Amino acid sequence: MIIFVCAELKEILKKQRDYPWPRPDLCARCRSSKLWGHGFVLAYFDGLSDGVYIRRYRCPGCGCVIRLRPREYFRRIQASILTIRTSLFERIVKGRYLAGVSRSRQRHWLNGLVRNTAAYFGNTWNNRLLKAFDRLLGMGRVPVSSCV
Repeated sequence: MIIFVCAELKEILKKQRDYPWPRPDLCARCRSSKLWGHGFVLAYFDGLSDGVYIRRYRCPGCGCVIRLRPREYFRRIQASILTIRTSLFERIVKGRYLAGVSRSRQRHWLNGLVRNTAAYFGNTWNNRLLKAFDRLLGMGRVPVSSCV
């Protein structure tokens, strides 16, 4: 399970395992208040040459492993939400790809957005993809996910 927290990625990279991660008050699955530290896991993000150590906790009651993640990133995606939205804006409004980001990744994000937009709002939203991105984000969805 992933819990998104306010965390500064550059500060995490600098402090590594000494970064003061916030401890969740309750297990997100069973609501138990007892959580154990469960070490760290190496994660990679765009713009950083090295991986950073992300904090994990484990609930002894239900066995759930909780992984913390910076709020500015979607689960399973290395690029920030801002980078993804900027890329989509460049492609949809200006007709070009964002410099410095792989074109295949940007096509993947656009295809995922088109697929999610059609699944949640129908094909009538295809001319309002950026609004659909914002609305899906507000619904707690990952707008560019390949899984609908």
